[in-house]
Amino acid sequence: MNVNLGIWDKLTKLAVFLLFILGVAGVALWYFPLIKQNERMRQDMLKLDAKIKIEQERDRTLRSSFDAVRNNPKTIERLARANLGYAKPGEIIIRFEEPSPRR
Repeated sequence: MNVNLGIWDKLTKLAVFLLFILGVAGVALWYFPLIKQNERMRQDMLKLDAKIKIEQERDRTLRSSFDAVRNNPKTIERLARANLGYAKPGEIIIRFEEPSPRR
């Protein structure tokens, strides 16, 4: 048996549809701050991953420098000549200095 209620049937369907839309909008508004927070955290994670890669490269460079100083006597000689001004017996060291600024 199919009873035709006229306009009330259409209004009931419209009310159910509007309640469904309202529910979907409510859920979307409820989760919107969480979605934004998740996006910010992902961006922070990407920045931290980039920093980790930079620090890993720096660590690799420092380790290779450390191993060179530790195991290669020519590296130690080069550093002593450059930083401390050391020379072998009989060598002459010539130093160039920057001129002092005029006042």
